[in-house]
Amino acid sequence: MTERRPIVVDCDTGIDDSLALLYLCASDDAELVAVTCCSGNVEAHQVAENNRGLLELIGRGDVEVALGRAVPLVRPLEITPETHGPQGIGYAELPSGRRPLSERHAADLIAEEARRRPGELTLLCIGPLTNLAVALEREPALPRLLRRLVIMGGAFRVPGNTTPVSEWNIHCDPDAARAVVHAWTEAIEADPRVPRILALGLDVTEQAVIRPDHVVALARRAGSRPDDAIALGRGEDPMHATRSVASNPVVRFVADALRFYMEFHATYDGFYGAFIHDPLAVAAALDETLVRTEALAVDVETGGALAAGQTIADFRGLWRRTPNVDVALTADADEFLARLIERVGALAERVGVAANLSNVAP
Repeated sequence: MTERRPIVVDCDTGIDDSLALLYLCASDDAELVAVTCCSGNVEAHQVAENNRGLLELIGRGDVEVALGRAVPLVRPLEITPETHGPQGIGYAELPSGRRPLSERHAADLIAEEARRRPGELTLLCIGPLTNLAVALEREPALPRLLRRLVIMGGAFRVPGNTTPVSEWNIHCDPDAARAVVHAWTEAIEADPRVPRILALGLDVTEQAVIRPDHVVALARRAGSRPDDAIALGRGEDPMHATRSVASNPVVRFVADALRFYMEFHATYDGFYGAFIHDPLAVAAALDETLVRTEALAVDVETGGALAAGQTIADFRGLWRRTPNVDVALTADADEFLARLIERVGALAERVGVAANLSNVAP
């Protein structure tokens, strides 16, 4: 029987965060314990609405969603509607979540769930690390309590995507990121059995590119009719259709969200597709063989006019510090994309069948 890994996801949902949650909920080897919300792609309250709506869409309204800190530790809030749309989900629409927000603060939820299941819980942070930094203040033992911390963040041997040296999640709250890596350093130095952070930065996440043909393949796996998901009939790039014509509600969401994201990348990165950073982090959290890593000492720059938010990895060992991060250097992007299509497509198929049954019920 497949081991189901309990996971709490802290996110700033976000188009690729949405796909990450779909991947996680579609995976038989994952137990989604809760979703916590931080500001980043959009403001935290909108993140919470997105998460509640997405879980409602796929029949997972049972999952607890908790709101966290709405602003970074020190710096002013930045969001990126030009990348993800005003609500963070591109052109897509979601139902309202019926389950109310948790009464727990995100930081308390993280600490309490780690204490409840010591050595079992994976914490997956795919947004800025604000909530985790607050949780560490409330429970300094977190590095010893978690099975693994997996983050999507940083740029180690590649340029940044927000400044020349910084990646978005770290850029938004570098003070929180520095507090996190320092907490893990101290814990590992005190007890070498403490697992290092697994970090997937732009070095690997920009290898994970989804294109229109992947969306079509996902729609066909879901059994969506018409199977194009994105109106192929105009004889041009299918993702330039006005709205998805898919019969399946999950496929419609994916297509409409990704079309916005692909238009952004076409404008700023010169290709019609999208980097799906966060789903790769989910996939690696469940199966670390998808990435090749190197154990390194990592720190985060918080000062300076040019380098704030830079993730600095000591590849030569010049600091002579204890490695605190397993930095992902390469990824099997083709295998990841195949799993994404299969898993999310199968989830969409189940949701579509359930929706059809409810429509014909007396």
